[in-house]
Amino acid sequence: MKTLYLECNMGAAGDMLSASLLDLFDDDEQRSIIEKLNEIAPEGVSVWSEPVTKCGITGTQMHVEINGQEESSQDHHDDKSHHHHTSMAQVEEIINGMDIPVEVKYDAACVYKQLAEAESRAHNKPVSEIHFHEVGMLDAIMDVVNFCYILHKIMPDQIFASPVRTGFGEVMCAHGILPVPAPATACLLHGVPTYAGGIEGEMCTPTGAALLRSHVQKYEERPLMTIEKTGYGIGHKDFAAANCVRAFLGETDESINSNSTAPIDGKYTDHVVELKCNLDDMTGEQIGFATQMLFKAGALDVFTTAIGMKKNRPGILLTVLCRPDDTGKIVPLIFKHTTTIGIRETLCNRYILKRTVVTDKNGIRKKISEGYGVHKEKSEFDDLARLAAKNDTSIF
Repeated sequence: MKTLYLECNMGAAGDMLSASLLDLFDDDEQRSIIEKLNEIAPEGVSVWSEPVTKCGITGTQMHVEINGQEESSQDHHDDKSHHHHTSMAQVEEIINGMDIPVEVKYDAACVYKQLAEAESRAHNKPVSEIHFHEVGMLDAIMDVVNFCYILHKIMPDQIFASPVRTGFGEVMCAHGILPVPAPATACLLHGVPTYAGGIEGEMCTPTGAALLRSHVQKYEERPLMTIEKTGYGIGHKDFAAANCVRAFLGETDESINSNSTAPIDGKYTDHVVELKCNLDDMTGEQIGFATQMLFKAGALDVFTTAIGMKKNRPGILLTVLCRPDDTGKIVPLIFKHTTTIGIRETLCNRYILKRTVVTDKNGIRKKISEGYGVHKEKSEFDDLARLAAKNDTSIF
Protein backbone atom coordinates (compact mmCIF):
# COMPACT_ATOMS: atom_id res chain seq x y z
CA MET A 1 0.00 0.00 0.00
CA LYS A 2 1.35 3.42 -1.00
CA THR A 3 2.15 5.12 2.30
CA LEU A 4 3.22 8.67 3.14
CA TYR A 5 4.90 9.16 6.51
CA LEU A 6 5.48 12.68 7.90
CA GLU A 7 8.22 13.07 10.49
CA CYS A 8 7.38 16.10 12.64
CA ASN A 9 10.34 16.08 15.03
CA MET A 10 10.67 19.84 14.47
CA GLY A 11 6.96 20.53 14.50
CA ALA A 12 4.86 21.38 11.47
CA ALA A 13 4.06 24.54 9.51
CA GLY A 14 2.15 24.88 6.26
CA ASP A 15 5.18 25.85 4.17
CA MET A 16 7.34 23.08 5.63
CA LEU A 17 4.74 20.38 5.02
CA SER A 18 4.21 21.57 1.43
CA ALA A 19 7.96 21.71 0.79
CA SER A 20 8.49 18.20 2.15
CA LEU A 21 5.99 16.85 -0.40
CA LEU A 22 7.47 18.92 -3.25
CA ASP A 23 10.94 17.57 -2.41
CA LEU A 24 9.71 14.04 -3.19
CA PHE A 25 9.66 14.95 -6.91
CA ASP A 26 12.61 15.32 -9.28
CA ASP A 27 13.69 18.73 -10.58
CA ASP A 28 11.58 18.65 -13.75
CA GLU A 29 8.48 17.57 -11.85
CA GLN A 30 9.06 20.26 -9.22
CA ARG A 31 9.26 22.94 -11.90
CA SER A 32 6.03 21.68 -13.45
CA ILE A 33 4.24 21.74 -10.08
CA ILE A 34 5.48 25.26 -9.28
CA GLU A 35 4.29 26.44 -12.70
CA LYS A 36 0.84 25.00 -12.01
CA LEU A 37 0.69 26.57 -8.55
CA ASN A 38 1.48 29.96 -10.08
CA GLU A 39 -1.24 29.43 -12.70
CA ILE A 40 -3.88 28.81 -10.03
CA ALA A 41 -2.68 31.46 -7.57
CA PRO A 42 -4.82 34.60 -7.15
CA GLU A 43 -3.71 37.77 -8.91
CA GLY A 44 -0.59 39.26 -7.34
CA VAL A 45 0.49 35.99 -5.70
CA SER A 46 3.54 34.01 -6.81
CA VAL A 47 5.00 30.75 -5.53
CA TRP A 48 8.61 29.63 -5.82
CA SER A 49 11.00 27.17 -4.23
CA GLU A 50 14.72 26.79 -3.74
CA PRO A 51 17.18 24.25 -2.32
CA VAL A 52 18.31 25.23 1.19
CA THR A 53 20.80 23.60 3.55
CA LYS A 54 20.43 23.75 7.34
CA CYS A 55 22.60 21.86 9.81
CA GLY A 56 24.05 19.85 6.94
CA ILE A 57 20.66 18.76 5.59
CA THR A 58 19.63 19.95 2.13
CA GLY A 59 15.99 20.13 1.19
CA THR A 60 13.38 22.35 -0.42
CA GLN A 61 12.11 25.64 0.97
CA MET A 62 8.90 27.13 -0.41
CA HIS A 63 8.10 30.83 -0.67
CA VAL A 64 4.92 32.77 -1.37
CA GLU A 65 5.18 36.39 -2.53
CA ILE A 66 2.32 38.89 -2.43
CA ASN A 67 2.71 41.69 -4.99
CA GLY A 68 6.41 40.94 -5.30
CA GLN A 69 7.12 40.82 -1.57
CA GLU A 70 7.40 37.81 0.70
CA GLU A 71 5.32 38.50 3.77
CA SER A 72 5.89 37.03 7.18
CA SER A 73 3.05 34.55 7.35
CA GLN A 74 0.36 35.39 9.85
CA ASP A 75 0.37 31.68 10.50
CA HIS A 76 3.41 32.45 12.64
CA HIS A 77 1.51 35.13 14.59
CA ASP A 78 3.35 38.21 13.41
CA ASP A 79 1.39 41.16 14.79
CA LYS A 80 1.43 43.69 11.93
CA SER A 81 -1.32 46.23 11.52
CA HIS A 82 -1.22 46.29 7.70
CA HIS A 83 -2.48 42.70 7.53
CA HIS A 84 -6.14 42.46 6.58
CA HIS A 85 -8.59 40.13 8.29
CA THR A 86 -10.26 37.47 6.18
CA SER A 87 -13.54 35.67 6.89
CA MET A 88 -14.26 32.01 6.21
CA ALA A 89 -16.62 32.98 3.39
CA GLN A 90 -13.85 35.03 1.74
CA VAL A 91 -11.39 32.15 2.12
CA GLU A 92 -13.83 29.75 0.43
CA GLU A 93 -14.44 32.27 -2.35
CA ILE A 94 -10.70 32.51 -3.04
CA ILE A 95 -10.26 28.72 -3.04
CA ASN A 96 -13.31 28.08 -5.24
CA GLY A 97 -12.01 30.61 -7.75
CA MET A 98 -8.85 28.58 -8.37
CA ASP A 99 -8.46 26.30 -11.39
CA ILE A 100 -7.81 23.12 -9.40
CA PRO A 101 -9.58 19.73 -9.19
CA VAL A 102 -12.79 19.82 -7.15
CA GLU A 103 -11.39 17.36 -4.62
CA VAL A 104 -8.45 19.71 -3.98
CA LYS A 105 -10.86 22.61 -3.44
CA TYR A 106 -12.88 20.49 -1.01
CA ASP A 107 -9.71 19.36 0.76
CA ALA A 108 -8.42 22.92 1.22
CA ALA A 109 -11.82 24.19 2.36
CA CYS A 110 -12.03 21.39 4.94
CA VAL A 111 -8.67 22.45 6.37
CA TYR A 112 -9.94 26.01 6.82
CA LYS A 113 -13.17 24.80 8.37
CA GLN A 114 -11.04 22.98 10.95
CA LEU A 115 -9.19 26.25 11.56
CA ALA A 116 -12.42 28.23 11.88
CA GLU A 117 -13.87 25.76 14.37
CA ALA A 118 -10.66 25.81 16.42
CA GLU A 119 -10.57 29.62 16.47
CA SER A 120 -14.26 29.61 17.41
CA ARG A 121 -13.65 27.41 20.44
CA ALA A 122 -10.45 29.21 21.41
CA HIS A 123 -12.03 32.69 21.36
CA ASN A 124 -15.63 31.74 22.25
CA LYS A 125 -17.12 33.23 19.09
CA PRO A 126 -19.47 31.76 16.46
CA VAL A 127 -17.70 30.47 13.36
CA SER A 128 -19.52 33.13 11.30
CA GLU A 129 -17.74 35.84 13.30
CA ILE A 130 -14.26 34.34 13.03
CA HIS A 131 -11.74 36.41 11.10
CA PHE A 132 -8.40 34.74 10.49
CA HIS A 133 -5.79 36.98 12.12
CA GLU A 134 -3.13 34.27 11.97
CA VAL A 135 -4.10 32.14 8.99
CA GLY A 136 -6.28 34.07 6.60
CA MET A 137 -3.85 36.00 4.41
CA LEU A 138 -3.13 34.94 0.86
CA ASP A 139 0.27 33.49 1.75
CA ALA A 140 -1.27 31.14 4.32
CA ILE A 141 -4.12 30.25 1.95
CA MET A 142 -1.52 29.27 -0.63
CA ASP A 143 0.32 27.16 1.96
CA VAL A 144 -2.85 25.11 2.38
CA VAL A 145 -3.63 24.91 -1.34
CA ASN A 146 0.01 24.05 -2.13
CA PHE A 147 -0.09 21.12 0.28
CA CYS A 148 -3.47 19.84 -0.89
CA TYR A 149 -2.54 20.11 -4.57
CA ILE A 150 0.84 18.37 -4.22
CA LEU A 151 -0.75 15.67 -2.06
CA HIS A 152 -3.31 15.14 -4.84
CA LYS A 153 -0.39 14.59 -7.24
CA ILE A 154 1.11 11.96 -4.92
CA MET A 155 -2.20 10.18 -4.18
CA PRO A 156 -1.02 8.05 -1.21
CA ASP A 157 -3.29 5.28 0.03
CA GLN A 158 -2.63 6.25 3.64
CA ILE A 159 -0.85 8.95 5.63
CA PHE A 160 0.88 8.40 8.97
CA ALA A 161 2.89 10.84 11.09
CA SER A 162 5.18 10.91 14.09
CA PRO A 163 4.19 12.53 17.38
CA VAL A 164 4.35 16.31 16.91
CA ARG A 165 6.85 18.60 18.59
CA THR A 166 5.13 21.83 19.64
CA GLY A 167 7.89 23.80 21.36
CA PHE A 168 7.14 25.89 24.44
CA GLY A 169 7.12 29.46 25.70
CA GLU A 170 5.09 32.39 24.39
CA VAL A 171 4.22 33.87 21.01
CA MET A 172 3.02 37.32 19.95
CA CYS A 173 -0.10 37.43 17.79
CA ALA A 174 -3.01 39.75 17.00
CA HIS A 175 -4.72 38.77 20.26
CA GLY A 176 -1.65 39.58 22.36
CA ILE A 177 0.92 37.31 23.98
CA LEU A 178 -0.24 33.69 23.96
CA PRO A 179 1.26 30.47 25.32
CA VAL A 180 2.79 27.86 23.01
CA PRO A 181 1.07 25.99 21.54
CA ALA A 182 -1.41 28.79 20.85
CA PRO A 183 -5.02 28.05 21.91
CA ALA A 184 -6.26 27.30 18.38
CA THR A 185 -3.26 25.05 17.75
CA ALA A 186 -3.80 23.23 21.03
CA CYS A 187 -7.45 22.70 20.09
CA LEU A 188 -6.50 21.26 16.70
CA LEU A 189 -4.03 18.91 18.36
CA HIS A 190 -6.63 17.29 20.63
CA GLY A 191 -6.15 13.54 20.34
CA VAL A 192 -2.75 13.94 18.65
CA PRO A 193 0.37 12.76 20.52
CA THR A 194 2.52 15.84 21.12
CA TYR A 195 5.51 16.92 23.22
CA ALA A 196 7.28 20.21 23.97
CA GLY A 197 10.71 18.93 23.00
CA GLY A 198 12.99 21.31 24.88
CA ILE A 199 13.19 24.01 22.17
CA GLU A 200 11.66 27.38 23.03
CA GLY A 201 9.41 28.85 20.36
CA GLU A 202 6.40 27.93 18.25
CA MET A 203 7.23 24.71 16.42
CA CYS A 204 3.71 23.77 15.33
CA THR A 205 1.54 26.49 13.78
CA PRO A 206 -2.26 26.51 13.40
CA THR A 207 -2.06 25.76 9.69
CA GLY A 208 0.40 22.94 10.27
CA ALA A 209 -1.85 21.45 12.95
CA ALA A 210 -4.92 21.74 10.71
CA LEU A 211 -3.18 20.07 7.78
CA LEU A 212 -2.10 17.18 9.99
CA ARG A 213 -5.50 16.81 11.61
CA SER A 214 -7.25 16.82 8.22
CA HIS A 215 -5.02 14.21 6.58
CA VAL A 216 -3.15 11.98 9.03
CA GLN A 217 -4.86 8.70 9.86
CA LYS A 218 -2.48 7.45 12.54
CA TYR A 219 0.37 8.83 14.68
CA GLU A 220 3.09 6.31 15.43
CA GLU A 221 6.72 5.44 14.86
CA ARG A 222 7.59 4.95 11.22
CA PRO A 223 6.01 1.64 10.19
CA LEU A 224 7.70 -1.25 8.44
CA MET A 225 7.88 0.07 4.89
CA THR A 226 9.98 -0.04 1.75
CA ILE A 227 11.07 3.60 1.40
CA GLU A 228 11.29 4.80 -2.19
CA LYS A 229 11.61 8.57 -1.75
CA THR A 230 12.50 10.98 1.03
CA GLY A 231 11.66 14.68 1.02
CA TYR A 232 12.89 17.48 3.30
CA GLY A 233 10.77 20.59 3.79
CA ILE A 234 13.05 23.28 5.21
CA GLY A 235 11.55 25.91 7.52
CA HIS A 236 12.45 29.60 7.63
CA LYS A 237 13.43 29.72 11.31
CA ASP A 238 16.87 28.71 12.56
CA PHE A 239 17.34 26.37 15.52
CA ALA A 240 20.18 24.28 16.90
CA ALA A 241 18.67 21.29 15.07
CA ALA A 242 17.74 21.16 11.38
CA ASN A 243 14.36 22.88 11.09
CA CYS A 244 12.55 20.59 8.67
CA VAL A 245 9.66 18.22 8.14
CA ARG A 246 10.77 14.94 6.61
CA ALA A 247 8.43 12.99 4.31
CA PHE A 248 8.89 9.32 3.51
CA LEU A 249 7.04 7.79 0.57
CA GLY A 250 7.01 4.05 0.08
CA GLU A 251 5.14 0.78 0.28
CA THR A 252 3.91 -0.91 3.44
CA ASP A 253 3.26 -4.64 3.52
CA GLU A 254 -0.42 -4.85 4.35
CA SER A 255 -0.24 -8.62 4.56
CA ILE A 256 1.63 -8.17 7.84
CA ASN A 257 -0.29 -5.78 10.09
CA SER A 258 -2.03 -5.69 13.42
CA ASN A 259 -4.92 -7.78 12.11
CA SER A 260 -2.79 -10.46 10.43
CA THR A 261 -2.20 -13.91 11.79
CA ALA A 262 1.23 -15.50 11.71
CA PRO A 263 1.94 -17.27 8.41
CA ILE A 264 1.33 -21.01 8.35
CA ASP A 265 3.25 -22.80 5.58
CA GLY A 266 3.65 -19.45 3.83
CA LYS A 267 -0.07 -18.69 4.02
CA TYR A 268 -1.36 -15.41 5.44
CA THR A 269 -4.82 -14.43 6.63
CA ASP A 270 -6.28 -11.33 8.24
CA HIS A 271 -9.63 -9.82 9.14
CA VAL A 272 -11.52 -7.03 7.38
CA VAL A 273 -14.92 -5.46 7.92
CA GLU A 274 -17.34 -5.32 5.00
CA LEU A 275 -19.80 -2.40 5.15
CA LYS A 276 -22.74 -2.33 2.72
CA CYS A 277 -25.66 -0.05 1.93
CA ASN A 278 -28.22 0.27 -0.87
CA LEU A 279 -28.57 3.57 -2.75
CA ASP A 280 -31.24 4.59 -5.27
CA ASP A 281 -31.23 8.39 -5.15
CA MET A 282 -27.61 9.44 -5.75
CA THR A 283 -25.94 10.53 -8.99
CA GLY A 284 -22.75 9.00 -10.31
CA GLU A 285 -20.86 12.18 -9.45
CA GLN A 286 -22.08 12.07 -5.85
CA ILE A 287 -21.14 8.41 -5.44
CA GLY A 288 -17.74 9.10 -6.98
CA PHE A 289 -17.09 11.88 -4.48
CA ALA A 290 -18.16 9.66 -1.56
CA THR A 291 -15.77 6.99 -2.83
CA GLN A 292 -12.87 9.48 -2.84
CA MET A 293 -13.61 10.56 0.72
CA LEU A 294 -13.76 6.94 1.93
CA PHE A 295 -10.46 6.04 0.29
CA LYS A 296 -8.90 9.17 1.78
CA ALA A 297 -10.06 8.07 5.25
CA GLY A 298 -8.26 4.74 4.91
CA ALA A 299 -10.79 2.37 3.34
CA LEU A 300 -9.05 -0.67 1.84
CA ASP A 301 -11.48 -0.85 -1.07
CA VAL A 302 -14.69 0.82 -2.21
CA PHE A 303 -16.80 -0.51 -5.07
CA THR A 304 -20.34 -0.44 -6.44
CA THR A 305 -22.64 -3.13 -7.83
CA ALA A 306 -25.79 -2.59 -9.89
CA ILE A 307 -28.85 -4.05 -8.12
CA GLY A 308 -32.64 -4.08 -8.48
CA MET A 309 -34.58 -2.60 -5.56
CA LYS A 310 -38.18 -2.31 -4.43
CA LYS A 311 -40.72 -0.69 -6.76
CA ASN A 312 -38.60 -2.05 -9.64
CA ARG A 313 -36.06 0.73 -9.17
CA PRO A 314 -32.48 0.22 -10.33
CA GLY A 315 -30.06 0.95 -7.54
CA ILE A 316 -26.46 0.75 -6.41
CA LEU A 317 -24.97 -1.49 -3.72
CA LEU A 318 -22.06 0.38 -2.12
CA THR A 319 -19.48 -1.90 -0.50
CA VAL A 320 -16.63 -0.62 1.66
CA LEU A 321 -13.81 -2.78 3.04
CA CYS A 322 -11.83 -1.48 6.00
CA ARG A 323 -9.78 -2.65 8.95
CA PRO A 324 -11.78 -3.43 12.09
CA ASP A 325 -10.10 -0.56 13.95
CA ASP A 326 -11.22 1.90 11.25
CA THR A 327 -14.98 1.26 11.35
CA GLY A 328 -15.42 4.06 13.91
CA LYS A 329 -14.38 6.68 11.33
CA ILE A 330 -15.59 4.97 8.13
CA VAL A 331 -19.22 4.45 9.23
CA PRO A 332 -19.84 8.17 10.00
CA LEU A 333 -18.35 9.08 6.61
CA ILE A 334 -20.73 6.74 4.78
CA PHE A 335 -23.66 8.42 6.52
CA LYS A 336 -22.17 11.87 5.84
CA HIS A 337 -21.45 11.42 2.13
CA THR A 338 -24.34 9.17 1.04
CA THR A 339 -28.13 9.22 1.41
CA THR A 340 -28.30 5.87 3.19
CA ILE A 341 -30.03 5.54 6.57
CA GLY A 342 -28.66 2.08 7.35
CA ILE A 343 -25.37 0.20 6.98
CA ARG A 344 -24.83 -3.57 7.19
CA GLU A 345 -21.61 -4.85 8.77
CA THR A 346 -19.89 -8.22 8.31
CA LEU A 347 -16.56 -9.32 9.80
CA CYS A 348 -14.70 -11.36 7.17
CA ASN A 349 -11.67 -13.61 7.19
CA ARG A 350 -9.40 -12.73 4.28
CA TYR A 351 -6.77 -14.88 2.59
CA ILE A 352 -3.90 -12.76 1.31
CA LEU A 353 -0.58 -13.12 -0.45
CA LYS A 354 2.59 -11.75 1.10
CA ARG A 355 3.48 -8.59 -0.79
CA THR A 356 6.82 -6.89 -1.31
CA VAL A 357 7.87 -4.01 -3.56
CA VAL A 358 11.15 -3.62 -5.44
CA THR A 359 12.27 -0.68 -7.58
CA ASP A 360 14.40 -1.05 -10.71
CA LYS A 361 17.06 1.36 -12.02
CA ASN A 362 14.42 3.31 -13.98
CA GLY A 363 12.37 3.98 -10.86
CA ILE A 364 9.66 1.46 -11.83
CA ARG A 365 8.12 -0.19 -8.79
CA LYS A 366 7.25 -3.87 -9.09
CA LYS A 367 4.83 -5.54 -6.70
CA ILE A 368 5.71 -9.15 -5.90
CA SER A 369 3.02 -11.35 -4.33
CA GLU A 370 3.70 -14.84 -3.01
CA GLY A 371 1.95 -17.59 -1.09
CA TYR A 372 -0.42 -20.52 -1.48
CA GLY A 373 1.89 -21.98 -4.11
CA VAL A 374 1.75 -18.97 -6.44
CA HIS A 375 4.15 -16.17 -7.41
CA LYS A 376 2.95 -12.97 -9.14
CA GLU A 377 4.77 -9.86 -10.35
CA LYS A 378 3.23 -6.63 -11.61
CA SER A 379 4.79 -3.27 -12.48
CA GLU A 380 3.18 -0.13 -11.04
CA PHE A 381 1.10 1.42 -13.83
CA ASP A 382 1.62 5.01 -12.62
CA ASP A 383 5.39 4.54 -12.88
CA LEU A 384 5.11 3.07 -16.38
CA ALA A 385 2.88 5.97 -17.43
CA ARG A 386 5.31 8.54 -15.98
CA LEU A 387 8.28 6.98 -17.79
CA ALA A 388 6.36 6.70 -21.07
CA ALA A 389 5.31 10.35 -20.89
CA LYS A 390 8.84 11.48 -20.00
CA ASN A 391 10.40 9.58 -22.92
CA ASP A 392 7.48 10.09 -25.34
CA THR A 393 7.15 6.33 -25.86
CA SER A 394 4.34 3.80 -25.75
CA ILE A 395 3.35 2.38 -22.38
CA PHE A 396 3.26 -1.14 -23.84
